[in-house]
Amino acid sequence: MGLPILSVSRRLRRTPFTDQIVESGVKSYTVYNRMLLPTSFESVEDDYHHLKRDVQIWDVSCERQIEIIGPDAATLVQRLTPRNLATMKIGQCRYIPVVDETGGMINDPVLLKLADDRFWISIADSDLIFWIKGLAQGSQYNAKIFEPDVHPLAIQGPKSDELAARIFGPEITQLGFFKFAPYKWREQTLYVGRSGYSRQGGFEIYLQGFSNGAQLFNDLMEAGADLNVRAGCPNLIERIEGGLLSYGNDMTSENSPFECGLGKFCNLDIVTNCFGFDGLREEFINGPQQQIRSLSIDGPALMPCTDVWSLYVRDELAGHITSAAWSPDFDTNVALGMVHKKYWDAGTVLTAKTPDGERQALIMQGSFADQ
Repeated sequence: MGLPILSVSRRLRRTPFTDQIVESGVKSYTVYNRMLLPTSFESVEDDYHHLKRDVQIWDVSCERQIEIIGPDAATLVQRLTPRNLATMKIGQCRYIPVVDETGGMINDPVLLKLADDRFWISIADSDLIFWIKGLAQGSQYNAKIFEPDVHPLAIQGPKSDELAARIFGPEITQLGFFKFAPYKWREQTLYVGRSGYSRQGGFEIYLQGFSNGAQLFNDLMEAGADLNVRAGCPNLIERIEGGLLSYGNDMTSENSPFECGLGKFCNLDIVTNCFGFDGLREEFINGPQQQIRSLSIDGPALMPCTDVWSLYVRDELAGHITSAAWSPDFDTNVALGMVHKKYWDAGTVLTAKTPDGERQALIMQGSFADQ
């Protein structure tokens, strides 16, 4: 029996690139921030090989932007996260864990600083804007919070620099990691950052103006024709290999940043006014009792993980797998999982209870991409 069909309606918002994505042969979608996010074109495995070899254009408009602007914008943004933003400069991006009053993760966005009193937050899959509006209202901060007419489009893959240079000029290849800057395109100025949801390198273009999407997408496809450019999307296999976490899959509001391996972004000795400070203080001092790990699961290829798979040592629960897929390059099932402290050391062998039966799961030292 096949999976049910997803019915598309006006409740699922279009992006500036929707028509181009359909014309490019998208085969599957997921729903992300009430928008359609492509998940495959040729196939997940074929897209994976192409992403590692060439260059792809991703419609990631579902990374909806939240703009915070006003005299209290910087104060409000700092209170959202335990990461110290005091040294953040205009033109920098920062990956920030955003936590609620208990210290639980409610988003893991990328923050862009456009001015001392103006920020964009490029969000993961949750209704973060309502949390920020509530905090601003309750604390009476003088800041406007809204969704601007901004739509990210990513260039990802080893040939990204060459493609970006053809559109924005050779100087873009000098842009530092997690930096962004304005670049000319036709009659517009667009912000472009060196970032993206893959370990293959690339850029994210912040298109301002919905009506300009088709032209930008088509320009990139034409400029990259000899680079074997394709429409693409975040790839399940590649992101698990790279240890890239997916909010809602690998972590939820039940998990703290420390459990998600994001302790280096929690500067609670400095950021004492974070809304989640009290909830995080004990873990900041003593560390978490469980944490995300990369794992290798033996045996033949498993279907991607659509629900958590329990991890055991004998009859004792040791954690659970949150994401898994077969990796052609590593010739194993690659996985991410939340593992209890007693068992999280590299080299530990656990038993994973998968839909295909029990399998051995080996804790890796770092991500597969770092091996």
